Order: sequence, then C-alpha cells, then structure tokens
Amino acid sequence: MSAPLPPVLIVDDEKNMRSSLATMLADEGYRAKPVDSAEEGLRLLDRERYFMVITDAQLGGMTGYEFLERLHKGRPDLPVLMITAYATPKLAVEAIKAGAMDYLSKPFEPEELLHAVARCAERYRLMQENTALRARAVPEYEPIIGDCAKIQELRQLIETVAKSNATVLILGESGTGKELIAGAIHHFSPRHEANYIRINCAAIPESLLESELFGHERGAFTGALKQKPGRVEEADRGTIFLDEIGDMSRPLQAKLLRFLEDGSFTRVGGNEELRVDVRLVAATNRDIVQAIRENQFREDLFHRLNVVQFCPPPLRERGNDILSLAGHFLRIFNASMNKHVEEISLPARQKLLTHHWPGNVRELRNVMERAVILETTGEIQPRNLPDFHLETRLRKGDAPVVTNGQSIDELMGAFERELILNTLEQNRHNLNKTAEQLRISRHALRYRMQRLTIHTGPDAEDETPLPAGKEATSC
Repeated sequence: MSAPLPPVLIVDDEKNMRSSLATMLADEGYRAKPVDSAEEGLRLLDRERYFMVITDAQLGGMTGYEFLERLHKGRPDLPVLMITAYATPKLAVEAIKAGAMDYLSKPFEPEELLHAVARCAERYRLMQENTALRARAVPEYEPIIGDCAKIQELRQLIETVAKSNATVLILGESGTGKELIAGAIHHFSPRHEANYIRINCAAIPESLLESELFGHERGAFTGALKQKPGRVEEADRGTIFLDEIGDMSRPLQAKLLRFLEDGSFTRVGGNEELRVDVRLVAATNRDIVQAIRENQFREDLFHRLNVVQFCPPPLRERGNDILSLAGHFLRIFNASMNKHVEEISLPARQKLLTHHWPGNVRELRNVMERAVILETTGEIQPRNLPDFHLETRLRKGDAPVVTNGQSIDELMGAFERELILNTLEQNRHNLNKTAEQLRISRHALRYRMQRLTIHTGPDAEDETPLPAGKEATSC
C-alpha cells in the first residue's frame, strides 16, 4: 500500500482563487497548502515535501515563469501546473519549455484541473512504489575489497557477528562503506533468505518516518485513507538497516528503543500491539558521543544499538587498498562504458596515493568514473584525474592532516614527488619547461628526480635551452 500523498502547493496572489483551488482539491481528498507569492512557495519547498505545484503565471513580485525556472533548476522532478488568464500558444510553449507539466487557461472546468492533479498523484505513487521495491530487494552481495590489516579484521568480524542476532551500530565517515557492511551482515546471516529492508532516516520527512517504520491505521492522519503496514513488518524474520539514524528525532528514538527491547510496536493511530522478529543494523556518520552530550541522541538508545560496533576505516588510512579499489572501479566502468582502459599509469597511481580522500571510497569511485570517461589512451593519465590540491584545500575548522605514522620528511617527499610528476606530465616531460615552472634550475630538478626515483620518457633530453635570464635559483 502506498504512503499518504503529501499536499499540493498552490501559489496564487488572488485570495479567492487560492481558496477556490484548495476547496476543489479538498473535495477530492487532496491536501493543499495555499500561499500568495512565489517567494513564500520557494521557502516552503525548502522545508516540506509536496507532490505537485499549481501556480498562476502572473504573480506580484516574482512571476510564475521566473518561479517555474527557479523551481525546475532545484527540483526538476516536481510537476508544475501553470494557470493563466492570458493564454496564447506562445505563452504555452514558454511554460512547457520552462518546465511546466501542463498549462490551463482561465476559465477552466474543474474536471480539467482534477484530471491533471490525478495524473501527478499517480505519477508520485508509482515513483514511491518503485523506491520501495528497490529498497525491499535483497541486493547482490558485494565483497569488501582491500587487504590492509583493518579491512581483514573487518571481514572476519562481519562473518563472526553475522551468525548472531545481535544489534549492530556502524560508525564512520560518509563514503566508507557502511551500507556495504550492513549488506554483508545480512548476506552471511541465517536470515539471508528473508527480506533486507533499507531506510535512510535523513531522506524521509520527520512527520512520515514513524509511519514508514511502523505503519499506520486508516484515518490516523489527514490523507491516511487506508491501513498501511510498516517496513518493520515487511522485514519480519529478516534484517532492517537504518542509515543516518543520528538524524532521527528524539520522540521517534523513544519508540525505536521500545521496539528494540522486545520487537513490539503499534501502528500510528492504532491500539493493537504487534510483534515481529527483526535484526536491526544502524549507521551514522555523526559524532554520536557529541550528539548525546548535546541532548540530540538518547544515551539509552545508543547503548541498546551498540551491542556490536563497526568502525570502517577512512580510505586515507588504507594504504595500497586505494589502488586495489581504483582497479576494481576501472574494470566496472570499462565494462559499463565498453572501453578498454587497461591500466593506471605510474604518475596517476602516485597522485591517487597522495590524495587525502575526504569523500572516501565514494569519492574514489566518482574519480575513476570521470577518468574512464575522459581517457583516450590505454591507461589512466594524471591529466584525467581532478585537481586534488584545489578540491581539498583546507579551510579553517577542517579536520587535521592525518600522518598515518609517516615522518615529516616522508610526507614532504611524497608531496614533492607528486608535484614534480604532475608538472612533468603537464610539460610532456620537458625538463627545461618543468624546471622553469617549478622555479628551480635544471640541475636541481635532475638531482631531485634522482633522489625521488622519478624517471623521464625517452624524449626528455631533446630540449631547447632555457632563454637567457630564465634559469631559476637552485634550492
């Protein structure tokens, strides 16, 4: 059964028209939120969910067309119905080009409006059902790639813990593979043939999350036209994964705590106590201890969730796993794009190894996708990797640099080697141009390359002398 529909946002500066539209929709069972300006409409859209927008073309302040353009840029999937008293074919074309789903001219029959709203409602329900089906489907098991000590320990812990029914809490930065760990726990558990339900607590409005989890009875709230079982019921005898649980409101945290005690719950608006057998895995990228101190997360819920804790390491602490994962993504994108980029060049490998990876494995995946798209040779070149120096420039308040046990000499050497390799690549291994750009002498460049075991191409010696006055000072 589908979730209740969010409201329709009505934007019209005529009070009578707003009231008429809201009444017309209410008579058909739709909720409506009328506002008198595009500016107020944009503010509401930033805070609340709507399944469609009805707007007048002529508004005081920002016009309906300007509102439509702004809305289409930020929410391209949200259908908009444009209404105007000055209908012309040209204006209709402009509205459709700006992103309107449909266009009505005044006066119009109520059936015309309701037909357009019904189409949008059906479209919204289909999208929600599709999202639910994707979340309900048991994903194909993805192995956790890597050979560093922390990843080996992680794999062993997963196989051990998966055999139990213990609640699991996964803590770590975004992009470190928390969802992968949850999927692996379900895959290796005795529950693997039952449903695996995934819910992102941050992606569902607070007012709907309780209904999503525990379901609701008919008439529990406006728009609850039918009884709806919750996701915990769908997960019975299986596993439910609550991602971004740190964003859950405290009142709902209390209800989740009760559910974790014995598997009992009541649907929203109901009195009957129901019970299921569900294994819960939760994850968050928040500093959970700080959230408890700030009274944003219940300490008793933390202890109930934290029976077994997983802390996947950030990518910057995984050493050569960076290259193993890069190779894995290279094979994936070669296959999906029908390309034949077989290797990652040595300078590109060095560039990958020296990056801080604030976005972790997710960032590496995106970097490799970009590289495969742009690469025209048989191996990934540094020029097709992002400008990491630009993207990871530290700002005040950012996390401190992690040394991973390396001395300052080792860290500076790695940075120096990357800088020289990138500059050589930019200048096609022309030593004179490279030395000029780095503002050192060619002799100093040669010395540094020898010390850092950097080798040039066969044509590196065939260079033109530096122009007079361009010889830089040796370091």
